[in-house]
Order: sequence, then C-alpha cells, then structure tokens
Amino acid sequence: MCYSAKILADFRAYQRFGGTLDMRAFAELAGWATEAGTWMSAVPKAMRNAFLASALPEDEEARNAALEAYRVAALAQEQLIAEQTDRLTRAEAVLAGPKPTKKAANDKRIATNKIAEACRKLGEVNDFAIQDGFERIWPGHYAPVLIRDPDTGEKRVVPMRYRCRLPGWTAADEREKPGTYMARRDSLSTVWRKLWGYNHAVIVASRFFESVKLHDLQHRSLAPGERESSVELEFRPEPAQEMFLACLWRYSEPTETEAGFYSFAAISRPPPPEVRAAGHDRCIIAIKPQYLDTWLNPDPRRLAEQDAILDDPIDVYYEHQLSAPDNGDED
Repeated sequence: MCYSAKILADFRAYQRFGGTLDMRAFAELAGWATEAGTWMSAVPKAMRNAFLASALPEDEEARNAALEAYRVAALAQEQLIAEQTDRLTRAEAVLAGPKPTKKAANDKRIATNKIAEACRKLGEVNDFAIQDGFERIWPGHYAPVLIRDPDTGEKRVVPMRYRCRLPGWTAADEREKPGTYMARRDSLSTVWRKLWGYNHAVIVASRFFESVKLHDLQHRSLAPGERESSVELEFRPEPAQEMFLACLWRYSEPTETEAGFYSFAAISRPPPPEVRAAGHDRCIIAIKPQYLDTWLNPDPRRLAEQDAILDDPIDVYYEHQLSAPDNGDED
C-alpha cells in the first residue's frame, strides 16, 4: 500500500485541469489545523502558501485564514523554544555537576533537537516561497484533491485529509482501523461500496514510496536468527510524468466535537512485475489523462466503465531506489 507519495501540493497548479479552487474549504482547513496544532506538520507548504501573495478579493478569506494559522503556529513554536531552552539549561546544570545522569544527557539531546526543529518551523513562517509544488505526504496529511461537485457538476479542488473516514465511522473507528488511506481494488464493492461509483477523485503525484522487507527486496529468506528489517523505496514512473492517482473521497458532516472535513483514499491494485520484484505486494493506480472526466463523473449503474479505466492504467515502468527514511524524535 502506498503509505506516502510526492504530490502536487499547489492549489493553483490544479486549475490547468479545469478545477475551481474551493476557498471556503481551505479556510475551514486552516482553522481546523490551527486548532489541532497541525498547520505546519500536516499541511504541505505549497498548500499553506497558495493564497498568501494574492491580492484578489475572492482569496481574502483563505489568505486571512492562512495568516492566522501561521500566527498561532509561530506562538506555539516560540513557547516550545522557551520550554525546551529551560529543559536544556536544567540538563546542562546536572551534567556539569558532580553527579551527571543519563536522564540529563537524554534531556539535553531531546531539547537540543526540539529547539532546532522549532527554529526551522519558525523560519518557515516567514518563508512564502514555493518551489516545484511537489511535496511529500503521509496518512493524516492534507493534499489538494480534484473532484466533480455532486451538486453542480463542476470540477473543484478541495483540501482533503489522506485517510478516508468511511461512512458511519467515528474518530474512534479510525483509531482502531487506521489503514483507510488505501482502498484495495478487490474491496471496492464491499468496504468502499458507498463511495465506489459515487465519489471519485484524483490527486496528481510524481512518485510514491513504499516500505518493504529487506530480505524480500534482496530475494532471499531470513537467515537463522535474523530479525526482519525494512527499508523505504522510492518509485518513479519511466518515462517521467505527472500521475493522476485514482482515489475515493468523502465529506464528513460536522458534529458537536468535530468540524466537518473532507478525506480521501488512493485505490491500489496488485503490483506490476517490477514493483513485486522490489518486494511490495500493492501498487497505486495511475489513470490515463484521457479518462479523467469519465473517472470524475461516475455512474453507479455503469461500474463496468469505471472498472475498465482501472484496468487500463498508464503504461510506465516503475523504477525504484532506496529512500532515506524520515526520522522523528521522541518526547
């Protein structure tokens, strides 16, 4: 399953596919991410900054929401720096004394790392540059998603969380079964039946990432006493191109404890030979550009038409290489 992908994160870039930017949904996302403290961690930079340089009146709500989210994020990072600086000072005092401890050494290491990361995020607050627009997302992150509005029939570009909240599910259900960022092709008519044939979408990606077992990659069995270990692989299409990844989406209505939000899952299939040979048993489905309009306008009475699109993905070879893992730090 594609647990990470490098996606086109710039809302503006989606306009060339005919999508209208959903400013209200972006503003709501900024408010929600601000409240949850995930503006800097779960929303790609190109999405965060998409409207900051705009002076268009129709962008004002989204622009103000982004600026407020950055203001709150900056205050949080400044508070974190102050707390971790105090932690570092106390740890260094213990280490300089007659009885240095392992805890103090650990506190010093963690505080130093957290201060550096907070300073990096503070730097991002004032860095509005957007490079190529392609950024990496993981489950729980947000991405621009191209859909067709069920009410108006128009294409819309909506910020959605990469992990779908299935119909009837609660946040507790998600915590118990967190794998709904990927919709298996063979489960579309069962687990995903309320979205399959109704709510189709695409995201634009340049590559995807998978975690595979090292011994599978090396085509060997585990040695006696050897523990399983995993490596991360980056897969790129050859010839290089933007990929329209087939997805399903849903809007979850607001509740007393949660704001309304959009979420999506990418559809996966059994892998082509080169992905299987690299040690992985699933693969995303990149649909051909000529099928885009048909895919976004499904009819549940004509699912064979949608199946035919998934049966005819782009004709590419997925080259792979080792990818440096992204390491976090403990508290």
